[in-house]
Amino acid sequence: MKSDIEISQGTELRPIEEIARNIGLNFDDLVPHGKHVAKVPLGVIDRLGDQPDGNLILVTAMTPPPKGAGKTTTTIGLGQALSQLGHRAMIAVREPSLGPCMGMKGGAAGGGYSQVLPMEDINLHFTGDLHAVTVAHNLCAAIVDNHLHQRADPEIHPRRVVWKRVIDMNDRALRHITIGMMGQGMHGVMREDGFEITAASEIMAILCLASSLGDLKRRIGNIIVGYDSKRRPVTVREIGTEGAVTALLKNAINPNLVQTTEHTPAFVHGGPFANIAHGCNTLTATQMALKLSDYVITEAGFGADLGAEKFFHIKCRAGNLNPAAAVVVVPKWAYEVHGLANLLKHVENIRAFNVPVLVSINRYVNDQDEELLEIKHACEANGVEAAVTDFRESGGEGGLELAAAIARVCKVSPQPKLQPLYPLEMPIAEKVKTVATQIYGAAKVEFSAVAEKAITQLENLGYGHLPVCMAKTPMSLTDDPKISGCPTQFTITVTGVKVSAGAGFVVIYIGDVMTMPGLPKEPAALKIDIDDDGVISGLF
Repeated sequence: MKSDIEISQGTELRPIEEIARNIGLNFDDLVPHGKHVAKVPLGVIDRLGDQPDGNLILVTAMTPPPKGAGKTTTTIGLGQALSQLGHRAMIAVREPSLGPCMGMKGGAAGGGYSQVLPMEDINLHFTGDLHAVTVAHNLCAAIVDNHLHQRADPEIHPRRVVWKRVIDMNDRALRHITIGMMGQGMHGVMREDGFEITAASEIMAILCLASSLGDLKRRIGNIIVGYDSKRRPVTVREIGTEGAVTALLKNAINPNLVQTTEHTPAFVHGGPFANIAHGCNTLTATQMALKLSDYVITEAGFGADLGAEKFFHIKCRAGNLNPAAAVVVVPKWAYEVHGLANLLKHVENIRAFNVPVLVSINRYVNDQDEELLEIKHACEANGVEAAVTDFRESGGEGGLELAAAIARVCKVSPQPKLQPLYPLEMPIAEKVKTVATQIYGAAKVEFSAVAEKAITQLENLGYGHLPVCMAKTPMSLTDDPKISGCPTQFTITVTGVKVSAGAGFVVIYIGDVMTMPGLPKEPAALKIDIDDDGVISGLF
């Protein structure tokens, strides 16, 4: 069996202008980054404004194992399968973070014969979008500390700064730091600080929800960096940094066009994590893809309790999107750990939003036919259409049955209308309870005293109308990663609350959630190498 990187390096790529031409773009629509990657300026969306939107298909999963369920591979493979059936299909996925790439999960460019290429570039620095987000975020941090040092107006209380720094790497040593120590604070403001991973940055979330450069600047201006002595919020706009921060993101906001192993066009753009952010690629990439194709396959991180819920409540609301269908990915190893009840709960979660759902039973190399067919029959016995797929080893051909089923579902007219589970005017605590009880299956929600105080403060400040972004473990429907299956009668504990005023949601911290992951005992980085000719090995 060939490794992902061997398959990637053995695939003959087509010039990016040829890929662009196949979806109706010309060379003048591209900003090339070499022969096989290009950015597409946002103005293309305006030029295509009269074009009808294609069908939007979301790929999500049941509660996944630690190394993932194969959603990206399924997303890419399904796009290739639809192309093989003669449909105009595009793929829209997130950019990989170097944290998981060098840590435990590896890259996020798909797998086997269902990858976005060039795999090495996409998994490493790509077009520099994540670096741009990192620098833009840290510019805000530097300006805040200079603001404190200069004792500038408006006042920011040194102990009420909420804007940490970020780096695109798993580094637990940076979770808690002390800064301004030179001269024991005489030449600055000595205070506690910390780092988060870039994928957790509010600027990453903003980049992925902004509809234009102007909207990006407006949202960045709304970011709260700290509070004054009277607990009044101080924003980026008030310290005068929104222009410079937006300037650093001028190119990053434009979607990145690449191709798959079968030359299906794909946008790879933006990368917020789904356990601590909303877990979807950029809204601009999705909207542009919908104008350029009949089927757009996209994904949302982790299980339907996290990524899909946020996709529906946050991204679809922000962009007025109406998904035509959703696919729940089921690998055998997740099914064995969590069981049929867990799978059916995630199906139920999708249907709660009035979105048609199918199941993709994701074959791995050593899986036996009878085991996978058992899962398929269990799904069908419970009224869920399912197909066994083999996107890794067979590319698009490994999912023709699923692709045909998706096309059939999308032909239903009129298409079902997305139904959010809560109205935006509902109080924050009630939104949290709605998601916890209806999506997770919790019997009760408890709020810490700190969380209750924060909710009251945010509602008094006028942020009660925002959707909630639940930050919890992806390894369980509960807030305890050790609890598998589909438990009932459990309690969800809200430990903290923070508003991401620029992104436009309230982050709800459930249980013990890290915004700066650590490296495992044997990081993936130890297996990555490069030879004298520049050929990379060990990347997966």
